[in-house]
Amino acid sequence: MKDRKLLNIELGRLTADEYRDQRPQSGLVLVLDNVRSAHNVGSAFRTADAFGVDKLYLGGICPLPPSPELRKVALGAEEVVPFEHVEDVVALVERLKADNYTVVAVEQTVHSVKLDRFRREPGRKYALVFGHEVEGVQQTVVDACDFSIEIPQQGTKHSLNVSVSVGVVLWGIISK
Repeated sequence: MKDRKLLNIELGRLTADEYRDQRPQSGLVLVLDNVRSAHNVGSAFRTADAFGVDKLYLGGICPLPPSPELRKVALGAEEVVPFEHVEDVVALVERLKADNYTVVAVEQTVHSVKLDRFRREPGRKYALVFGHEVEGVQQTVVDACDFSIEIPQQGTKHSLNVSVSVGVVLWGIISK
């Protein structure tokens, strides 16, 4: 049996207005802590759109829309995923915790929980913090978070590109 790729018109995609007005809240937000690459930020927007993330927080030096480089990767997702720029990510973590989010650093730490062992509690809201391409999540931000999760890895590098990490973590959380 031959398989046929679906045409875009067959995918039943929502328009930007429908997406903003109709999609249910997921209880998930993303925080980018000083992610410097417009391509990585654009990818985070596109992945947030794909997984129905409620909001994207762009901390510190993150490039902001409108940006041609960001848009090249986001493909318009920056127009439908709500976002906010914040200078101080630690203060944002405290604000999210006050709004009843469980704030989780995606980082390799002494006590981090492996992603395959993490189970999201129904009804609980989560903020997932991803860090700088080289430095990761700032230690002061890790300290302010409720706990850390990490992606189990087998290779020699023990790191993934931040945009890949966003997709892996969201899939790992949502698919369970």
